[in-house]
Amino acid sequence: MIRRTFIAVLAATFGLGLAGLAHASEAELARSDDGLFTQPWFKSNSFLELSEDLAEAKEEGKLLAILWEQRGCPYCREMHRVNFAQPEIVSYIRENFDILQLNLWGDREVTDFDGESVVEKKLARKQRVSFTPTIVFVDGAGEEVFRMPGYFKPFHFRGMFEYVREKGYDKESFQRWLQAKAEHMREQGKEVILWEKE
Repeated sequence: MIRRTFIAVLAATFGLGLAGLAHASEAELARSDDGLFTQPWFKSNSFLELSEDLAEAKEEGKLLAILWEQRGCPYCREMHRVNFAQPEIVSYIRENFDILQLNLWGDREVTDFDGESVVEKKLARKQRVSFTPTIVFVDGAGEEVFRMPGYFKPFHFRGMFEYVREKGYDKESFQRWLQAKAEHMREQGKEVILWEKE
């Protein structure tokens, strides 16, 4: 819990971003039937049986990430408006992950990795998800390996997906991994900006 809280504070205060980021207007954002902002490339053919979703992701050489959102969430809107408007972020995620979007207050029935069937809001409590957006990353056995606890700026956001894909969590903290990534980018002459220039 302390590690997750520290990461959230790091993301809020360190907030690395990239210059010249694209933004989508709220009118351009798609919404699901239950009012959540959504993306056309999210996993939409799921029967909400997490073991099956995990198996399908593995067959495609991808990892599974469960994205928890709720209607009216301003940080979810920002994630869709800013982060998912960056082609390089979307391309990386689509190539390496299946994203299953769930509703923090939803009533759809989901079969968890352990075979238990519960509605989304009960699964959220079971997974200790209490705010949005939250992304739960799982390994090939369906065990949580990392979690995005809240909104991350684009640099952190993409970095988090890379960190999980590369199993950085087996070696070092996300903070150290991300600092090393930023230093490496600077050494290559790439600009890393602490706050996005408006």
